[in-house]
Amino acid sequence: MRTKHVPGSMRRGAYLFLAVLLYGCVGLGESEVRAQASVGAGGRGFSISDKARAHWAFSPMQARTVPGAEAGGKGGSSPIDAFVDEKLRARGLERNGEASRRVLIRRAYYDLTGLPPTPEEVAAFERDLSPRAWENLVDRLLDSPRYGEKWGRHWLDLVRFAESNSYERDGAKPHTWRYRDYVIESFNADKPYDRFVREQLAGDELKDRDAAALVATGFYRLGIWDDEPADRELAKFDSLDDLVTTTGQVFLGLTVDCARCHHHKIDPISQGDYYRLLSFFQNINPYKNGGMTDELELPGGGKALGVSESGVVPPETFVLLRGNPGLKGDRVEPGFLQVLGGTNVTISGVEPGAKTLGRRTVLADWVVSEQNPLTARVFVNRLWQYHFGRGIVRSPNNFGLQGDMPTHAELLDWLAAELVRGGWRMKPMHRLIMNSAVYQMASSSNERMAKVDPGNDLLWRFEPRRLEAEEIRDSILAINGTLNLRMGGPGVYVDIPKEVMAGQSVPGQGWGTSTEAEKARRSVYIFVKRSLLTPILESFDLAETDRSAPVRFVTVQPTQALGMLNGAFLNRQAVLFADRLTREPGVGHEAKVRRALQLVTGREPSTVEVQRGVDLITALRTRDGMGDRAALEALCLMILNLNEMIYVD
Repeated sequence: MRTKHVPGSMRRGAYLFLAVLLYGCVGLGESEVRAQASVGAGGRGFSISDKARAHWAFSPMQARTVPGAEAGGKGGSSPIDAFVDEKLRARGLERNGEASRRVLIRRAYYDLTGLPPTPEEVAAFERDLSPRAWENLVDRLLDSPRYGEKWGRHWLDLVRFAESNSYERDGAKPHTWRYRDYVIESFNADKPYDRFVREQLAGDELKDRDAAALVATGFYRLGIWDDEPADRELAKFDSLDDLVTTTGQVFLGLTVDCARCHHHKIDPISQGDYYRLLSFFQNINPYKNGGMTDELELPGGGKALGVSESGVVPPETFVLLRGNPGLKGDRVEPGFLQVLGGTNVTISGVEPGAKTLGRRTVLADWVVSEQNPLTARVFVNRLWQYHFGRGIVRSPNNFGLQGDMPTHAELLDWLAAELVRGGWRMKPMHRLIMNSAVYQMASSSNERMAKVDPGNDLLWRFEPRRLEAEEIRDSILAINGTLNLRMGGPGVYVDIPKEVMAGQSVPGQGWGTSTEAEKARRSVYIFVKRSLLTPILESFDLAETDRSAPVRFVTVQPTQALGMLNGAFLNRQAVLFADRLTREPGVGHEAKVRRALQLVTGREPSTVEVQRGVDLITALRTRDGMGDRAALEALCLMILNLNEMIYVD
């Protein structure tokens, strides 16, 4: 029996075993289990209380009036400021003043592109005193191709993007990089979010489908896949559960998957709701030719990993008692969640020659319909989260009864309405958020306000943040001048230490080689192999690849410092950084130290800071016997390890 690389989520079989123990079914015969589980299996015995139905997330979006300016407020010109100020005033608080221009440009660059501004760009922005200097900067960054690479990575976190299947063999998913490129291109083109959703859920069924819409259905093939399941029928429903889980959490902000084996224990979602939603995906081919590799021929040539269906005869869907494929309960038809007014839906007849049932189009239309109060709220909450570090709802994948309440419910609804009113386009929402005084606040603390609101729930200051893993790596490459900005194409293979490779069943299997220029590309283009993640990215809290990752955890642990000081990657980059300093104009240690600090911090260093760098070089030469070049490389390594490089105010 071969061993397996266990994915981050527990195997469903273990869940079922635990469920049997918890529900006291050990020793019961099949008929007794069926009798116990059939109560409410398809919705019988299930009801939604008035309290649950009145939960804020399930209520229709209300038209929100922007609060009027009141005495004592700072009078920001943005509606966002008015909503925030109203809550601050109610607690006797006020928000911070504006951050410095250096802080603002660095904040904007990292938020929209994931890369640092150059010292020259910072200096130019500080000199630009025109009234539209900030708005012009935001517009320029939104027009940059780097924007899609940064914000596309957020989406890839949500949909558990990876290019391999997991488990021991962790085989490659062919052509998955096309889905990654589709996401980046969609963000750069400012594709409306409702279209973005429809293409991923039902791109192959759209009447105006193109190659991009077909590639988008790679969404269905991103999850983990066991190429040697002990129980193929159970494995099939595990794959379907992955789709229900991801669809529910990413688009609706609900943990629908908790109703696979029984009615949801917290939210008003029945087991019947779960299987009605699952039936939209029931016709998808989970396997093909022994592998999860439905390759689509794209118009104009090329192949992509996408979705296909088993034909135009609707398969039957049953509630599975205790989630067990061997114990079928009530038969169900496709339908939406009851708490959102959903019932069984009518699927119109398929067109002659059609290859699908058309069910997924019906699902996609409902997800982005005006009757669904969740989708717009969930998405604008994510936009807010990625700008401010935390969402208005702090549990972005769970808007249910045990999720966090919104800190600014009226603002959330107002933003959601603005998204829909603006044709679901993302870039106007970025402008709206970033042009607010709330976004441009300083991050400095205030003892009085921190005492009243220690968690900054009311947004009296901007929260500092550490760079994400990809931003750290990409910044290092940008600083030393080697960053390769070529976009798209198959994933690249960076150097991974042999000690890390040794952790695989067959060390190095499935990991290729790339040229030095390719290795210097942005981190979003590194091949994502679930069992072999790039060490510097993994140590700085790279997103989990097995399940939707709505939030990047921020940890502080020894391997980060050890990798940054002793790792082969950082030491190599320090050498390249020294190469750049040697090539650039300026002679003497003082000029090199000043330039190094400028590139890393984006500001003009003080005389004291420069002298400390010069003193370090001198000490390394005289005390440790290093040559000029070795001492410069050591200085570069030290400067790349400054906290100021990996934190943004």
